[in-house]
Amino acid sequence: MIIPALDLIDNKVVRLYQGDYEQKTIYSDDPQSLSTTYNKQGAQWLHLVDLDGAKDTTKRQLKMISRLIKNTPAKVQIGGGVRTEDDVKELLDTGAQRIVIGSTAVESPEMVATWMEKYGSNHIVLALDINIDTQGNKIVAVSGWQENSGQTIESLLEIYMAVGLKHVLCTDISKDGTLEGSNVSLYKSLSKAYPSVNWQASGGIGSLNDIADIARSGAQSIIVGRALLEGKFNVKEAIKCWNDPEHLHCST
Repeated sequence: MIIPALDLIDNKVVRLYQGDYEQKTIYSDDPQSLSTTYNKQGAQWLHLVDLDGAKDTTKRQLKMISRLIKNTPAKVQIGGGVRTEDDVKELLDTGAQRIVIGSTAVESPEMVATWMEKYGSNHIVLALDINIDTQGNKIVAVSGWQENSGQTIESLLEIYMAVGLKHVLCTDISKDGTLEGSNVSLYKSLSKAYPSVNWQASGGIGSLNDIADIARSGAQSIIVGRALLEGKFNVKEAIKCWNDPEHLHCST
């Protein structure tokens, strides 16, 4: 499944390079128009990131997000600064189908596991951003990629599998925003090791060929941000390649 990403700051669609707020590019001041376009092109889900809320939970863009969800037929998963159970409830109340939890899921796994049990594992997405070291260890980063948690992705998954984990958005940090291709081997190994998890691939998507590569990896979904915003391809073309990765159109 193709899931377009909209990263939001001050009611605008932006992209941060490698998670750095100082390296921000504004792509649109009309997220509603963009989300409607993506939906009309075939997107059944959208991935929203409230970057204001991620930086300061008191600055969460709830009014705009609620309006966006209400006026877009696509289902929505949303993240950005989800630190408490109240945050989870508040975002579910906006109409979001899934809540994406990153640093808190790494730093307080026992607490987040209770949320998963309470609200249902179908409504929680773990966002695990990883750095792969020279020995091949998949180390999870936190705090907008600024800190190394010291934990491997496998050690965290062990905790969450026990409470019925269903959705994991996994990003190889070194690939994010580069448009230079995704870490296909990562998703192949994770899908093989944890076949009951719906893996969402993210980072580095720059061409239809990259879409086709991920479609063959075993991942169930792919988050696409910058490539769509910069017109490398549209959602309809991406869906075509996802559904038929061997199509000649997908190898260009």
